[in-house]
Amino acid sequence: MARGRSDAAGAAAAVAAAGRAAPGSVTRVNRASLQKDPREVASMFDGVARRYDLTNTVLSFGLDRSWRQATRRALGLRPGERVLDLAAGTAVSTVELARSGAWCVATDFSQGMLTAGRGRAVPKVAGDALHLPYADASFDAVTISFGLRNVADTDAALAEMARVTRPGGRLVVCEFSTPVFGPFRTVYMEYLMKALPQVAEAVSSNPDAYVYLAESIRAWPDQRGLAQRIDATGWSGTEWRNLTGGITALHRAVRRG
Repeated sequence: MARGRSDAAGAAAAVAAAGRAAPGSVTRVNRASLQKDPREVASMFDGVARRYDLTNTVLSFGLDRSWRQATRRALGLRPGERVLDLAAGTAVSTVELARSGAWCVATDFSQGMLTAGRGRAVPKVAGDALHLPYADASFDAVTISFGLRNVADTDAALAEMARVTRPGGRLVVCEFSTPVFGPFRTVYMEYLMKALPQVAEAVSSNPDAYVYLAESIRAWPDQRGLAQRIDATGWSGTEWRNLTGGITALHRAVRRG
């Protein structure tokens, strides 16, 4: 993806390079399994796209906005930098990143999610985290929020993000994590996770998907475990900061030269 190319042309070229990288026609499923078959995951997110942003705000008690802001600040973006927002969904996170003055492209493999965000004025490209439709060292920074947990091969996705980031470029992963206060961790894992699908019933267009959400959070590595995986896949100096007591964590790393 050549520097200096217009935003529209760059996005169009990326789509062409991906061979219009949208998933093939699939039978819609209510939820994916923890095997995280890419077609199942894409179909599941297609099913929640219509009310995705509202559901996230309700289930996070409005904290989703502050988490997006924290992600932007952690990236340390500068005007003119090129930024990949992976698993961007409806591109609400991409719009937040673009407030920095950087050129930001939303990439997601759910066509339904990208379509739901069509009113947001940022470039959008359909693409798979395991086979990104971008050239080596295309970006100054890459971020993925609440999406790494949904990829079938976490390590391969981290390595692919490293491939498209220039040496010295930055990575920030914003993801659900493990609360650091023991009693609250027990309540969160054993009770809030069980209640999550019931709350989603009232606001989501596909509440069954939130059964998967609860299961995937419980199965996800803790802060230190994720940091070790990031350091092993083309990144270095990984550090993390807990948000909301560790319900969410920001992991930041630098692309090795």
